[in-house]
Amino acid sequence: MKQSTKRSYTLTVGCVLAGLIALLALVSLFWAPYAADDTSGGRLTGPGEGHLLGTDKLGRDLFTQLMTGSRVAFEAGLGSVLIAAAVGVTLGVLAAFAQGWLDDTLSAFLDILIAFPTLLLAMLIVAAHSATLGSAVLAIGLAQSAVVGRLVRVLVKRVLAQDYITAARTSGTSWPRIVAGHVLHNIWPTLVVNLALHFGLAVLAEAGLSYLGLGAPPPNASWGRMLQEAQATFTTAPAGALAPGILLVLLVIGVNLVADGLRDTLDPAARRRSA
Repeated sequence: MKQSTKRSYTLTVGCVLAGLIALLALVSLFWAPYAADDTSGGRLTGPGEGHLLGTDKLGRDLFTQLMTGSRVAFEAGLGSVLIAAAVGVTLGVLAAFAQGWLDDTLSAFLDILIAFPTLLLAMLIVAAHSATLGSAVLAIGLAQSAVVGRLVRVLVKRVLAQDYITAARTSGTSWPRIVAGHVLHNIWPTLVVNLALHFGLAVLAEAGLSYLGLGAPPPNASWGRMLQEAQATFTTAPAGALAPGILLVLLVIGVNLVADGLRDTLDPAARRRSA
């Protein structure tokens, strides 16, 4: 009972934290206090009636920047996870079904990609193209796909070793039907938790790229670029750095709590222990 309550509390807190920021991102699609490139607010003004959190060094409204940054964070997180899932699951399933030299080649390829830090690999890919949000999302997604592919390979091989797979093959079931009806059905709980964790890592990676000037270009606001622009004026206008930093931390914590809650909820062993 206590473990069940803890699972529920973890998942609820995570959903609330991530959900509030997701709501902020959703609202920014339809409304914002000011235009993203509006510099009429005056430089580094403090919080007031016209500007809830004040303005940055260019006179842009900080709350508007935060709203836009939340949308960029979710676009980066969701886009990267979708790319990582599509590429990683495909490579992982192929590697699991491969035999001999093909299995060794695919496994070595995944290991080489995993050996590179995600942010470093993303920086190399973005540097080879123009610095846009799309390039950052593609780079982060491809960098994360190796980890997803490695996990999927292990999970699929574990499923393929089960007796019911042998029975399905004996009965004449085709491999595509086995993959759709048995393999993916059994690996999706672990995969969903892993992808949720990768969402948080993707948000951090996008913020890091934007901090280095390799993320979403102006006038699109990114929390990472907001941190970079505010570091020189932190002592005189700390809100410019504290606000995006706090939202970035809260979003990552919220997503990680959701992943922990999903892991405990979807894990059959955990459910049996709490029963």
